[in-house]
Amino acid sequence: MAGVFYFYTMIDYIIVGSGLAGIAFAETALNSGKTILVFDNHSQNSSTIAGGLYNPVILKRFSKLQQAQEQLLVLQEFYDEVESKLDLKLNFRLPVLRKFFSVEEQNNWFTASDKPGLSPFLSTKLIHTKYSGIDSPFGYGEVLQTGYVETAQLLQSYQKYLKDKNQLVEEVFDYDLLESNPDFVRYKNIHAKHIVFAEGFGLHANPFFKHLPLDGTKGELFIIKAPNLNLDVILNTNVFILPLGNDLFKVGATYNWEDKTNQTTEAGKAELIEKISEILNCNFEIIEHLAGVRPTVKDRRPLLGTHAVYSNIHIFNGLGTRGVMLGPFMAKVLFDHIEFGTPIDRENDIKRFDKKK
Repeated sequence: MAGVFYFYTMIDYIIVGSGLAGIAFAETALNSGKTILVFDNHSQNSSTIAGGLYNPVILKRFSKLQQAQEQLLVLQEFYDEVESKLDLKLNFRLPVLRKFFSVEEQNNWFTASDKPGLSPFLSTKLIHTKYSGIDSPFGYGEVLQTGYVETAQLLQSYQKYLKDKNQLVEEVFDYDLLESNPDFVRYKNIHAKHIVFAEGFGLHANPFFKHLPLDGTKGELFIIKAPNLNLDVILNTNVFILPLGNDLFKVGATYNWEDKTNQTTEAGKAELIEKISEILNCNFEIIEHLAGVRPTVKDRRPLLGTHAVYSNIHIFNGLGTRGVMLGPFMAKVLFDHIEFGTPIDRENDIKRFDKKK
């Protein structure tokens, strides 16, 4: 559809970006009866190669995500509706098991499970299931209400859905052609009440929001084949191992704060191989090596809100490593803010970066 010009008397939303954030906002708007047009030149791929896990607990620090239960409720409803719309299975509810390497780690787990905010999500039952290909003398702890979304399939299918309805324009968005008026924005011959930028790491080219501290963290992961690995849960240790079926597993991920490219690296490959070898005692074959830059913010909070000068120009970004879980919930937060004036919590609002006067 590149180069095709559309004319609308007025639509509700132009959305720039069709990754996890863009799709979450598009679906939220469509479910509320709004008209949309999505622009994407497919230059960003972090959503496509994402692990896709959702997990209400930060296991490194044994801390609960803010509004975790609310996010999980919105998540399940959102992906149920998308699955029905696309006639496709995308959301797989699987337990996450944290492998213990010592008695001390077991004790830390049970201490954390007594905390009021964590007790709904950390099982107090020690798991001793034997999985061929993995030694686990100290067992596992189970995280509850977890799973994964097949992100690559979601993006491909949802973009096709939009394209079939003439709601996706596959071309570079030219910021210089965007005009903001008091009651609408105009882009070429498109008039819209609002525009939402959901470009991921592409934000750095956006003149309206490039001042925001979107840092970006490169991640690399593998798809491996391991016929002797008998694993039907998501394993979390120094990497995650996610079963895909047919002896295939997604394994990741690395964290690189310096390299901002989508190219795989030998250093990332070596790091993943070393970490996998610490967990598995069976052979594995690397089928695919993937890389992308996650849209992360230094304070690890999303970027939601409205431009300080232009009241109909908005941003939805900074979902980081938790786009599958944060996306549906934060899309509703931003939508309600735009449509009904509902305040955005300050820790998520871009106003937190306003310069002190």
